[in-house]
Amino acid sequence: MEGVHTKERQLEHELTGRIEERVPGTEVLAVELLGPERFCIYIDHPEGVDHALCERVTRELDDYRREYTIDVSSPGLERPLRKPAHFERFVGRRVALRTAAEIAGRKRFKGELIGADEQAVHLATEPQPVDIPYEQIVRGNLIDEGNK
Repeated sequence: MEGVHTKERQLEHELTGRIEERVPGTEVLAVELLGPERFCIYIDHPEGVDHALCERVTRELDDYRREYTIDVSSPGLERPLRKPAHFERFVGRRVALRTAAEIAGRKRFKGELIGADEQAVHLATEPQPVDIPYEQIVRGNLIDEGNK
């Protein structure tokens, strides 16, 4: 699993600058490997994400298409969270996190995001709150709470 996480971070690093520079206004939220030869890049844009934007981002990644099948997606209701700014924006919302190493005896967490700073996220979980350093987060997503 560690190799997958490392490869995702490498791809995200490579692709973020390229996409954000060549497709103005587009933010790369996350890159997730879906298999050894397939990945999904989650993007957002202030004017929304439509098929045309996804197609434009895909074209910017043509050289990667020799090695990978590429999916380009909007964030959706269970928006990926990876960077401090992502977490800061959604304080007060419920999130699901998975970590690389055990923290407080586990690797999977669900709870209310009660804070985020430059080092860690602070999550209200049972039986007690937990602080999770960003470098340990493998996956982070909002939990779809429906129309509450």
